[in-house]
Amino acid sequence: VHINDTHPTLAIPELMRILLDECGYSWDAAWDIVARTVAYTNHTVMAEALECWPEDLFRQRLPRIYQIVREINDRFSGRMMEETGGDAEKVSRMAIISFGLIKMANLCVAACHSVNGVSKLHSEIVKHDVFRDAYSVMPEKFTNVTNGIAHRRWLCQANPALSSFITDKIGDGFVLDASELARLREYADDPAALTDFAAIKRRNKERLAAYVKRENGIGLDPDSLFDVQVKRLHEYKRQHLNALHILYTYQQLKDNPNMDFVPRTYLFGAKSAPGYFLAKEIIRFICMLSKEINADPAVRDKLKVVYLEDYRVTLAELLMPAADISEQISLAGTEASGTGNMKLMMNGAITLGTMDGANVEIHDAVGPDNIFIFGMSSQEVESLKQQGYNPQSLYNSNPHIHRAVDAMFHGFGGRTFGEIARSLTGRDPYMVLADFEDYARAQQLSADVYKDRARWTHMALMNTAGSGIFASDRSIQDYSDRIWHCRPVK
Repeated sequence: VHINDTHPTLAIPELMRILLDECGYSWDAAWDIVARTVAYTNHTVMAEALECWPEDLFRQRLPRIYQIVREINDRFSGRMMEETGGDAEKVSRMAIISFGLIKMANLCVAACHSVNGVSKLHSEIVKHDVFRDAYSVMPEKFTNVTNGIAHRRWLCQANPALSSFITDKIGDGFVLDASELARLREYADDPAALTDFAAIKRRNKERLAAYVKRENGIGLDPDSLFDVQVKRLHEYKRQHLNALHILYTYQQLKDNPNMDFVPRTYLFGAKSAPGYFLAKEIIRFICMLSKEINADPAVRDKLKVVYLEDYRVTLAELLMPAADISEQISLAGTEASGTGNMKLMMNGAITLGTMDGANVEIHDAVGPDNIFIFGMSSQEVESLKQQGYNPQSLYNSNPHIHRAVDAMFHGFGGRTFGEIARSLTGRDPYMVLADFEDYARAQQLSADVYKDRARWTHMALMNTAGSGIFASDRSIQDYSDRIWHCRPVK
Protein backbone atom coordinates (compact mmCIF):
# COMPACT_ATOMS: atom_id res chain seq x y z
CA VAL A 1 0.00 0.00 0.00
CA HIS A 2 1.64 3.22 -1.13
CA ILE A 3 0.61 6.40 0.68
CA ASN A 4 0.83 9.14 -1.93
CA ASP A 5 1.17 12.30 0.17
CA THR A 6 -0.68 12.46 3.49
CA HIS A 7 -4.26 12.21 2.17
CA PRO A 8 -4.56 8.37 2.46
CA THR A 9 -2.77 8.18 5.84
CA LEU A 10 -5.75 6.61 7.62
CA ALA A 11 -5.00 3.42 5.66
CA ILE A 12 -2.43 2.79 8.41
CA PRO A 13 -4.76 2.65 11.46
CA GLU A 14 -7.54 1.10 9.35
CA LEU A 15 -5.29 -1.82 8.37
CA MET A 16 -4.34 -2.14 12.03
CA ARG A 17 -8.07 -2.20 12.94
CA ILE A 18 -8.79 -4.98 10.43
CA LEU A 19 -5.86 -7.10 11.63
CA LEU A 20 -6.65 -6.54 15.34
CA ASP A 21 -10.47 -6.56 15.44
CA GLU A 22 -11.43 -8.73 12.48
CA CYS A 23 -8.49 -11.12 12.14
CA GLY A 24 -7.48 -11.50 15.80
CA TYR A 25 -3.79 -10.63 15.47
CA SER A 26 -1.81 -9.44 18.48
CA TRP A 27 -0.66 -5.79 18.39
CA ASP A 28 2.97 -6.68 17.64
CA ALA A 29 2.07 -9.10 14.83
CA ALA A 30 -0.38 -6.62 13.29
CA TRP A 31 2.14 -3.76 13.51
CA ASP A 32 4.82 -5.92 11.86
CA ILE A 33 2.50 -6.58 8.90
CA VAL A 34 1.45 -2.93 8.60
CA ALA A 35 5.01 -1.59 8.78
CA ARG A 36 6.13 -3.94 6.00
CA THR A 37 3.03 -3.12 3.92
CA VAL A 38 2.91 0.67 3.84
CA ALA A 39 5.32 3.13 2.21
CA TYR A 40 5.04 6.92 2.05
CA THR A 41 5.86 9.54 -0.59
CA ASN A 42 6.12 13.12 0.63
CA HIS A 43 5.18 15.68 -2.03
CA THR A 44 5.77 19.03 -0.40
CA VAL A 45 8.10 21.09 1.77
CA MET A 46 5.29 23.55 2.56
CA ALA A 47 4.43 23.23 6.26
CA GLU A 48 0.78 24.17 5.62
CA ALA A 49 0.41 21.19 3.25
CA LEU A 50 1.42 18.64 5.91
CA GLU A 51 -2.04 17.60 7.10
CA CYS A 52 -3.00 18.02 10.74
CA TRP A 53 -6.41 17.28 12.25
CA PRO A 54 -7.85 18.53 15.57
CA GLU A 55 -7.64 15.71 18.08
CA ASP A 56 -11.16 16.36 19.46
CA LEU A 57 -12.77 16.19 16.00
CA PHE A 58 -10.81 13.02 15.17
CA ARG A 59 -11.84 11.34 18.44
CA GLN A 60 -15.54 12.18 17.94
CA ARG A 61 -15.76 11.11 14.32
CA LEU A 62 -13.45 8.07 14.36
CA PRO A 63 -13.43 6.71 17.92
CA ARG A 64 -11.87 3.29 17.22
CA ILE A 65 -9.34 4.68 14.74
CA TYR A 66 -8.46 7.35 17.30
CA GLN A 67 -7.78 4.65 19.93
CA ILE A 68 -5.42 2.90 17.53
CA VAL A 69 -3.62 6.13 16.54
CA ARG A 70 -3.27 7.00 20.23
CA GLU A 71 -1.71 3.59 20.90
CA ILE A 72 0.63 3.93 17.89
CA ASN A 73 1.71 7.34 19.20
CA ASP A 74 2.33 6.10 22.73
CA ARG A 75 4.37 3.09 21.64
CA PHE A 76 6.31 5.08 19.01
CA SER A 77 7.10 7.89 21.45
CA GLY A 78 8.28 5.36 24.03
CA ARG A 79 10.58 3.71 21.49
CA MET A 80 11.93 7.09 20.34
CA MET A 81 12.68 8.08 23.95
CA GLU A 82 14.92 4.99 24.14
CA GLU A 83 16.50 5.63 20.72
CA THR A 84 17.28 9.29 21.49
CA GLY A 85 18.53 8.73 25.01
CA GLY A 86 15.53 10.52 26.52
CA ASP A 87 15.54 13.64 24.30
CA ALA A 88 11.97 14.71 25.14
CA GLU A 89 12.08 17.80 22.93
CA LYS A 90 13.09 15.80 19.86
CA VAL A 91 10.48 13.11 20.57
CA SER A 92 7.73 15.73 20.95
CA ARG A 93 8.57 17.07 17.47
CA MET A 94 8.33 13.53 16.06
CA ALA A 95 5.12 12.67 17.96
CA ILE A 96 1.96 11.84 16.04
CA ILE A 97 -0.28 13.57 18.59
CA SER A 98 0.86 16.82 20.16
CA PHE A 99 -0.73 20.09 21.30
CA GLY A 100 -4.22 18.84 20.39
CA LEU A 101 -3.32 17.97 16.79
CA ILE A 102 -2.90 14.66 14.98
CA LYS A 103 -0.04 14.98 12.49
CA MET A 104 -0.57 12.75 9.49
CA ALA A 105 2.95 13.08 8.08
CA ASN A 106 4.45 12.02 11.42
CA LEU A 107 2.11 9.00 11.45
CA CYS A 108 3.38 8.06 7.97
CA VAL A 109 7.02 8.37 8.99
CA ALA A 110 6.43 6.34 12.16
CA ALA A 111 4.60 3.49 10.42
CA CYS A 112 6.05 3.20 6.91
CA HIS A 113 9.09 1.12 6.01
CA SER A 114 10.06 3.66 3.32
CA VAL A 115 9.83 7.45 3.05
CA ASN A 116 10.78 9.19 -0.19
CA GLY A 117 10.89 12.64 -1.73
CA VAL A 118 10.18 13.26 -5.41
CA SER A 119 13.42 14.84 -6.65
CA LYS A 120 17.03 14.63 -5.52
CA LEU A 121 16.96 18.10 -3.97
CA HIS A 122 13.57 17.54 -2.34
CA SER A 123 14.65 14.23 -0.83
CA GLU A 124 17.66 15.95 0.75
CA ILE A 125 15.34 18.63 2.19
CA VAL A 126 13.03 15.87 3.48
CA LYS A 127 15.98 14.25 5.28
CA HIS A 128 17.67 17.35 6.62
CA ASP A 129 14.77 19.71 7.21
CA VAL A 130 11.16 18.42 6.99
CA PHE A 131 11.82 15.16 8.90
CA ARG A 132 15.26 15.95 10.29
CA ASP A 133 14.59 14.34 13.68
CA ALA A 134 13.24 11.10 12.22
CA TYR A 135 16.13 10.88 9.74
CA SER A 136 18.65 11.18 12.58
CA VAL A 137 17.09 8.11 14.24
CA MET A 138 15.93 6.05 11.22
CA PRO A 139 18.09 7.02 8.23
CA GLU A 140 17.57 3.64 6.54
CA LYS A 141 13.91 4.52 5.85
CA PHE A 142 14.68 7.49 3.60
CA THR A 143 15.25 7.39 -0.15
CA ASN A 144 14.54 9.35 -3.35
CA VAL A 145 12.39 8.59 -6.37
CA THR A 146 12.28 11.47 -8.85
CA ASN A 147 8.85 12.07 -10.39
CA GLY A 148 8.05 11.05 -13.94
CA ILE A 149 5.47 11.89 -16.60
CA ALA A 150 3.45 9.75 -19.00
CA HIS A 151 5.50 10.35 -22.14
CA ARG A 152 3.08 8.39 -24.31
CA ARG A 153 0.49 11.03 -23.45
CA TRP A 154 2.61 14.18 -23.30
CA LEU A 155 4.75 13.42 -26.35
CA CYS A 156 3.17 10.70 -28.51
CA GLN A 157 -0.45 11.83 -28.07
CA ALA A 158 -0.09 15.57 -27.44
CA ASN A 159 2.58 16.19 -30.08
CA PRO A 160 2.07 13.70 -32.94
CA ALA A 161 4.20 15.75 -35.37
CA LEU A 162 7.20 15.66 -33.03
CA SER A 163 6.57 11.99 -32.29
CA SER A 164 6.65 11.25 -36.05
CA PHE A 165 9.86 13.28 -36.44
CA ILE A 166 11.51 11.25 -33.66
CA THR A 167 10.33 7.96 -35.17
CA ASP A 168 11.74 9.01 -38.52
CA LYS A 169 15.13 9.77 -36.97
CA ILE A 170 15.61 7.00 -34.37
CA GLY A 171 12.74 4.55 -34.84
CA ASP A 172 9.77 3.99 -32.52
CA GLY A 173 11.67 2.27 -29.69
CA PHE A 174 11.25 5.39 -27.54
CA VAL A 175 7.51 4.68 -27.21
CA LEU A 176 8.25 1.77 -24.85
CA ASP A 177 11.71 2.89 -23.73
CA ALA A 178 11.99 6.67 -23.30
CA SER A 179 15.75 6.43 -22.70
CA GLU A 180 15.98 5.95 -26.49
CA LEU A 181 15.27 9.69 -26.85
CA ALA A 182 18.94 10.29 -26.00
CA ARG A 183 19.77 9.10 -29.54
CA LEU A 184 18.28 12.38 -30.84
CA ARG A 185 21.49 14.10 -29.74
CA GLU A 186 23.07 12.78 -32.95
CA TYR A 187 20.86 15.30 -34.82
CA ALA A 188 21.49 18.33 -32.60
CA ASP A 189 23.81 19.90 -35.18
CA ASP A 190 22.14 18.54 -38.32
CA PRO A 191 20.78 21.60 -40.22
CA ALA A 192 18.02 19.65 -41.98
CA ALA A 193 16.85 18.01 -38.75
CA LEU A 194 16.88 21.36 -36.94
CA THR A 195 14.84 22.95 -39.73
CA ASP A 196 12.23 20.19 -39.45
CA PHE A 197 12.21 20.42 -35.65
CA ALA A 198 11.68 24.21 -35.80
CA ALA A 199 8.87 23.81 -38.36
CA ILE A 200 7.03 21.41 -36.04
CA LYS A 201 7.31 23.90 -33.17
CA ARG A 202 5.94 26.68 -35.37
CA ARG A 203 2.93 24.58 -36.47
CA ASN A 204 2.19 23.82 -32.82
CA LYS A 205 2.39 27.55 -32.04
CA GLU A 206 -0.03 28.28 -34.89
CA ARG A 207 -2.41 25.66 -33.49
CA LEU A 208 -2.31 27.27 -30.04
CA ALA A 209 -2.67 30.77 -31.54
CA ALA A 210 -5.87 29.64 -33.30
CA TYR A 211 -7.24 28.39 -29.94
CA VAL A 212 -6.36 31.67 -28.16
CA LYS A 213 -7.97 33.72 -30.96
CA ARG A 214 -11.14 31.64 -30.72
CA GLU A 215 -11.37 31.49 -26.92
CA ASN A 216 -9.78 34.78 -25.82
CA GLY A 217 -10.13 36.99 -28.89
CA ILE A 218 -6.41 37.81 -28.79
CA GLY A 219 -4.23 37.48 -31.90
CA LEU A 220 -0.78 35.96 -31.31
CA ASP A 221 2.30 36.14 -33.51
CA PRO A 222 3.65 32.57 -33.90
CA ASP A 223 7.10 34.03 -34.63
CA SER A 224 7.22 35.71 -31.21
CA LEU A 225 8.83 33.88 -28.31
CA PHE A 226 6.12 31.90 -26.48
CA ASP A 227 7.00 32.22 -22.78
CA VAL A 228 4.83 29.84 -20.72
CA GLN A 229 4.14 29.56 -16.99
CA VAL A 230 1.46 26.99 -16.19
CA LYS A 231 1.05 25.56 -12.70
CA ARG A 232 -1.01 25.99 -9.52
CA LEU A 233 -1.21 29.63 -8.46
CA HIS A 234 0.84 29.97 -5.29
CA GLU A 235 3.20 32.63 -4.00
CA TYR A 236 6.08 30.14 -3.79
CA LYS A 237 5.76 29.40 -7.52
CA ARG A 238 6.20 33.16 -8.01
CA GLN A 239 3.83 34.01 -10.85
CA HIS A 240 4.05 37.52 -9.39
CA LEU A 241 7.80 37.62 -10.15
CA ASN A 242 6.97 36.91 -13.79
CA ALA A 243 4.16 39.52 -13.78
CA LEU A 244 6.31 42.16 -12.04
CA HIS A 245 8.97 41.66 -14.72
CA ILE A 246 6.34 41.99 -17.49
CA LEU A 247 5.25 45.29 -15.93
CA TYR A 248 8.88 46.43 -15.80
CA THR A 249 9.34 45.40 -19.47
CA TYR A 250 6.19 47.31 -20.46
CA GLN A 251 7.56 50.42 -18.75
CA GLN A 252 10.88 50.03 -20.60
CA LEU A 253 9.09 49.73 -23.95
CA LYS A 254 6.95 52.79 -23.24
CA ASP A 255 10.09 54.78 -22.45
CA ASN A 256 12.05 53.47 -25.45
CA PRO A 257 9.59 52.42 -28.18
CA ASN A 258 12.42 51.91 -30.68
CA MET A 259 14.59 49.78 -28.39
CA ASP A 260 15.92 46.47 -29.74
CA PHE A 261 13.28 44.02 -28.53
CA VAL A 262 12.43 40.41 -29.35
CA PRO A 263 8.61 40.11 -29.56
CA ARG A 264 7.41 37.97 -26.68
CA THR A 265 4.09 36.35 -25.83
CA TYR A 266 3.56 35.52 -22.14
CA LEU A 267 1.08 32.71 -21.50
CA PHE A 268 -0.24 31.90 -18.02
CA GLY A 269 -2.46 29.06 -16.88
CA ALA A 270 -3.30 28.50 -13.22
CA LYS A 271 -6.04 27.98 -10.68
CA SER A 272 -5.89 29.15 -7.09
CA ALA A 273 -7.28 27.55 -3.95
CA PRO A 274 -10.80 28.92 -3.27
CA GLY A 275 -9.85 30.79 -0.09
CA TYR A 276 -6.38 31.98 -1.13
CA PHE A 277 -6.93 35.75 -1.33
CA LEU A 278 -3.46 36.83 -2.49
CA ALA A 279 -3.36 34.14 -5.20
CA LYS A 280 -6.64 35.50 -6.57
CA GLU A 281 -5.21 39.03 -6.45
CA ILE A 282 -2.20 37.84 -8.49
CA ILE A 283 -4.59 36.35 -11.09
CA ARG A 284 -6.46 39.66 -11.20
CA PHE A 285 -3.18 41.57 -11.53
CA ILE A 286 -2.05 39.42 -14.49
CA CYS A 287 -5.46 39.75 -16.20
CA MET A 288 -5.54 43.54 -15.80
CA LEU A 289 -1.93 43.77 -16.99
CA SER A 290 -2.94 41.71 -20.02
CA LYS A 291 -5.81 44.08 -20.87
CA GLU A 292 -3.60 47.16 -20.42
CA ILE A 293 -0.76 45.85 -22.60
CA ASN A 294 -2.84 44.17 -25.30
CA ALA A 295 -4.88 47.37 -25.80
CA ASP A 296 -1.81 49.63 -26.13
CA PRO A 297 -0.94 50.15 -29.82
CA ALA A 298 2.58 51.28 -28.87
CA VAL A 299 3.58 47.81 -27.62
CA ARG A 300 1.01 45.22 -28.70
CA ASP A 301 3.08 44.05 -31.68
CA LYS A 302 6.02 43.43 -29.34
CA LEU A 303 4.43 42.25 -26.10
CA LYS A 304 1.34 40.14 -25.47
CA VAL A 305 0.04 38.67 -22.22
CA VAL A 306 -2.64 35.96 -22.14
CA TYR A 307 -4.22 34.38 -19.08
CA LEU A 308 -5.73 31.11 -20.29
CA GLU A 309 -8.99 30.34 -18.49
CA ASP A 310 -9.85 26.94 -17.03
CA TYR A 311 -6.36 25.49 -17.29
CA ARG A 312 -6.74 21.72 -17.62
CA VAL A 313 -5.13 18.66 -19.21
CA THR A 314 -6.76 19.08 -22.64
CA LEU A 315 -5.54 22.69 -22.79
CA ALA A 316 -2.10 21.62 -21.55
CA GLU A 317 -1.90 19.16 -24.45
CA LEU A 318 -2.18 22.17 -26.81
CA LEU A 319 0.11 24.37 -24.77
CA MET A 320 3.07 22.12 -23.97
CA PRO A 321 4.00 21.45 -27.63
CA ALA A 322 3.79 25.20 -28.44
CA ALA A 323 6.01 26.56 -25.64
CA ASP A 324 9.43 28.03 -26.35
CA ILE A 325 10.24 28.92 -22.71
CA SER A 326 9.25 26.90 -19.66
CA GLU A 327 9.06 29.19 -16.61
CA GLN A 328 10.06 27.24 -13.47
CA ILE A 329 10.82 30.12 -11.16
CA SER A 330 9.94 28.94 -7.63
CA LEU A 331 12.16 30.11 -4.79
CA ALA A 332 14.93 27.51 -4.44
CA GLY A 333 14.07 25.02 -1.72
CA THR A 334 10.28 25.36 -2.00
CA GLU A 335 9.25 23.18 -4.99
CA ALA A 336 9.35 19.45 -4.32
CA SER A 337 9.73 18.44 -7.95
CA GLY A 338 7.32 19.74 -10.54
CA THR A 339 6.15 17.71 -13.54
CA GLY A 340 5.10 20.53 -15.87
CA ASN A 341 8.83 21.27 -16.21
CA MET A 342 9.30 17.71 -17.54
CA LYS A 343 6.34 17.87 -19.96
CA LEU A 344 7.54 21.17 -21.37
CA MET A 345 11.18 20.09 -21.84
CA MET A 346 10.05 16.86 -23.52
CA ASN A 347 8.22 18.99 -26.09
CA GLY A 348 11.29 21.11 -26.80
CA ALA A 349 10.75 24.06 -24.45
CA ILE A 350 13.85 25.50 -22.79
CA THR A 351 13.67 25.87 -19.03
CA LEU A 352 14.14 29.32 -17.55
CA GLY A 353 14.30 28.58 -13.87
CA THR A 354 15.91 28.38 -10.47
CA MET A 355 17.92 25.43 -9.17
CA ASP A 356 14.86 24.03 -7.43
CA GLY A 357 12.98 20.74 -7.45
CA ALA A 358 13.57 18.65 -10.56
CA ASN A 359 15.04 21.69 -12.36
CA VAL A 360 18.33 20.56 -10.81
CA GLU A 361 18.04 17.20 -12.58
CA ILE A 362 16.86 18.85 -15.82
CA HIS A 363 20.03 20.97 -15.65
CA ASP A 364 22.09 17.79 -15.22
CA ALA A 365 20.26 16.04 -18.09
CA VAL A 366 20.61 18.84 -20.68
CA GLY A 367 23.81 20.54 -19.53
CA PRO A 368 24.34 24.18 -18.55
CA ASP A 369 24.34 25.36 -22.19
CA ASN A 370 20.75 24.23 -22.80
CA ILE A 371 18.95 25.86 -19.89
CA PHE A 372 18.61 29.40 -18.49
CA ILE A 373 19.37 29.28 -14.76
CA PHE A 374 18.99 32.29 -12.47
CA GLY A 375 18.55 33.15 -8.83
CA MET A 376 19.79 31.99 -5.46
CA SER A 377 20.51 28.37 -4.58
CA SER A 378 18.62 26.79 -1.68
CA GLN A 379 21.72 27.25 0.49
CA GLU A 380 21.91 30.96 -0.43
CA VAL A 381 18.21 31.36 0.34
CA GLU A 382 18.74 29.84 3.78
CA SER A 383 21.79 32.02 4.36
CA LEU A 384 19.86 35.20 3.44
CA LYS A 385 17.06 34.19 5.81
CA GLN A 386 19.58 33.73 8.62
CA GLN A 387 21.17 37.15 7.93
CA GLY A 388 17.75 38.80 7.87
CA TYR A 389 16.19 39.55 4.49
CA ASN A 390 15.01 43.14 4.02
CA PRO A 391 12.96 43.62 0.83
CA GLN A 392 12.30 47.28 1.68
CA SER A 393 15.98 48.09 1.10
CA LEU A 394 15.80 46.56 -2.39
CA TYR A 395 12.62 48.53 -3.11
CA ASN A 396 14.36 51.73 -2.00
CA SER A 397 17.68 51.13 -3.77
CA ASN A 398 16.67 49.52 -7.09
CA PRO A 399 14.96 52.02 -9.43
CA HIS A 400 13.52 49.28 -11.69
CA ILE A 401 11.89 47.48 -8.78
CA HIS A 402 10.76 50.77 -7.20
CA ARG A 403 9.02 51.99 -10.33
CA ALA A 404 7.28 48.70 -11.09
CA VAL A 405 6.07 48.21 -7.51
CA ASP A 406 4.85 51.84 -7.39
CA ALA A 407 2.80 51.16 -10.53
CA MET A 408 1.13 48.30 -8.64
CA PHE A 409 0.32 50.65 -5.75
CA HIS A 410 -1.13 53.26 -8.15
CA GLY A 411 -2.90 50.62 -10.24
CA PHE A 412 -4.32 50.55 -13.75
CA GLY A 413 -7.53 49.47 -15.44
CA GLY A 414 -9.46 50.96 -12.54
CA ARG A 415 -7.85 48.74 -9.88
CA THR A 416 -4.93 49.02 -7.52
CA PHE A 417 -2.79 46.06 -6.43
CA GLY A 418 -1.57 47.29 -3.07
CA GLU A 419 -1.98 43.91 -1.35
CA ILE A 420 0.57 42.29 -3.69
CA ALA A 421 2.86 45.32 -3.59
CA ARG A 422 2.78 45.39 0.21
CA SER A 423 3.54 41.67 0.38
CA LEU A 424 6.64 42.34 -1.77
CA THR A 425 7.93 45.38 0.11
CA GLY A 426 6.95 44.04 3.53
CA ARG A 427 7.84 40.44 4.28
CA ASP A 428 8.33 39.15 0.70
CA PRO A 429 8.31 35.55 2.04
CA TYR A 430 9.38 34.04 -1.28
CA MET A 431 12.10 36.60 -1.99
CA VAL A 432 10.73 37.90 -5.28
CA LEU A 433 12.68 41.15 -5.03
CA ALA A 434 15.92 39.36 -4.12
CA ASP A 435 15.83 37.34 -7.35
CA PHE A 436 14.34 40.05 -9.59
CA GLU A 437 17.52 41.45 -11.18
CA ASP A 438 18.93 38.01 -12.00
CA TYR A 439 15.55 36.96 -13.40
CA ALA A 440 15.60 40.05 -15.66
CA ARG A 441 19.11 39.04 -16.79
CA ALA A 442 17.94 35.50 -17.66
CA GLN A 443 14.95 36.90 -19.55
CA GLN A 444 17.24 39.15 -21.59
CA LEU A 445 19.66 36.30 -22.26
CA SER A 446 16.83 34.10 -23.53
CA ALA A 447 15.73 36.90 -25.90
CA ASP A 448 19.27 37.31 -27.21
CA VAL A 449 19.61 33.58 -27.86
CA TYR A 450 16.18 33.45 -29.59
CA LYS A 451 17.55 35.77 -32.28
CA ASP A 452 19.88 32.94 -33.32
CA ARG A 453 17.24 30.43 -34.39
CA ALA A 454 19.75 27.66 -35.18
CA ARG A 455 21.25 27.87 -31.69
CA TRP A 456 17.78 28.07 -30.12
CA THR A 457 16.55 25.01 -32.00
CA HIS A 458 19.71 23.09 -31.06
CA MET A 459 18.96 23.85 -27.39
CA ALA A 460 15.32 22.86 -27.79
CA LEU A 461 16.19 19.54 -29.43
CA MET A 462 18.72 18.82 -26.69
CA ASN A 463 15.91 19.26 -24.16
CA THR A 464 13.74 16.67 -25.91
CA ALA A 465 16.75 14.35 -26.20
CA GLY A 466 17.50 14.68 -22.47
CA SER A 467 13.94 14.12 -21.27
CA GLY A 468 13.83 10.30 -21.30
CA ILE A 469 14.94 10.01 -17.68
CA PHE A 470 11.74 11.83 -16.67
CA ALA A 471 9.37 9.22 -18.12
CA SER A 472 7.07 7.68 -15.51
CA ASP A 473 8.22 4.23 -16.69
CA ARG A 474 11.60 5.01 -15.11
CA SER A 475 9.95 6.39 -12.01
CA ILE A 476 7.77 3.28 -11.56
CA GLN A 477 10.83 1.07 -12.12
CA ASP A 478 12.59 2.96 -9.31
CA TYR A 479 9.63 2.39 -6.98
CA SER A 480 9.55 -1.29 -7.94
CA ASP A 481 13.28 -1.80 -7.42
CA ARG A 482 13.78 0.24 -4.25
CA ILE A 483 10.49 0.24 -2.35
CA TRP A 484 7.93 -2.30 -3.57
CA HIS A 485 10.40 -5.06 -4.48
CA CYS A 486 8.05 -6.36 -7.15
CA ARG A 487 8.75 -7.65 -10.65
CA PRO A 488 6.67 -7.38 -13.81
CA VAL A 489 4.67 -10.44 -14.86
CA LYS A 490 6.15 -11.97 -18.01
